[in-house]
Amino acid sequence: MSTAADDDADFPHSSGGGSVMPDVLAKGREACYKARDAFYACVEKHADKKPTEIATMGLLYPADCKKSRSNFVSNCRPAWVKHFDRQYCAKKRVQRLLDGDEDRRGPISLPQPYTFKQ
Repeated sequence: MSTAADDDADFPHSSGGGSVMPDVLAKGREACYKARDAFYACVEKHADKKPTEIATMGLLYPADCKKSRSNFVSNCRPAWVKHFDRQYCAKKRVQRLLDGDEDRRGPISLPQPYTFKQ
């Protein structure tokens, strides 16, 4: 016959056993999501300014958003930060491809190589 103490030993995430990382609990996830939303809102708000800071996944952001970025990084796991940056960059790529402004529509093009006349 097993007791409640034996059951707690089998499941370290239960209240009597070991500990769970606080960032995976509901309050930790909520704090992460709020920090994420605040950072990306800042990036969108300051989109007209030149991005000077580099984040993960090649994301560039303005210096005005440094504080919200550090809050985002401190409240979320590194893997989550990379995931959210990757999602944001993919979303921006799709927006650029579908942009109605002819000058901005399409892939980001690099300078074409010089072609020789024959």
